[in-house]
Amino acid sequence: MTEKLTLFYLCYMITLIRTDSSNSAYQSLVKILDAELKVRDGDDHAFYAQYNKSDAIKHVVLAYVNNLAVACGALKKYEGKTVEVKRMFVRPEFRGQGIAAMVLKELESWANESGFETLILETGINQPEAINLYKKWDYLVIPNYGQYEGKEMSICMTKILTKP
Repeated sequence: MTEKLTLFYLCYMITLIRTDSSNSAYQSLVKILDAELKVRDGDDHAFYAQYNKSDAIKHVVLAYVNNLAVACGALKKYEGKTVEVKRMFVRPEFRGQGIAAMVLKELESWANESGFETLILETGINQPEAINLYKKWDYLVIPNYGQYEGKEMSICMTKILTKP
């Protein structure tokens, strides 16, 4: 006897919005992100957490599926024409579907529109999914910058934006 198994893949529309760090959906996602990073970072979490404050961030992208915020990312001015990618996160049940890439590309567009020329970011060695995402979208590993210098758990990357 042969059993037939039918799987249905739910297709849904993803909506991206531009907002800032005062958005309550963003704040909710960041709480989930921080809880996950506490586990991934282990004893180093307190060090990294101090540099991930979301106060007064003017550039936040949220991804929604229906009315549920499922992903976020932010830009924080670093210096000159350089902006730092911060707080990239996708709810676990929505990972592996290209949503992080959509958020990242929207952040890049917004940075470009805002006159920034270079993106930088820091991620951790315990976040291989993030490392793979950034490499896929042409981010290059650079020496650790600023507060991340000498931190073996950190991987810093950069991408030069092309003019529109």
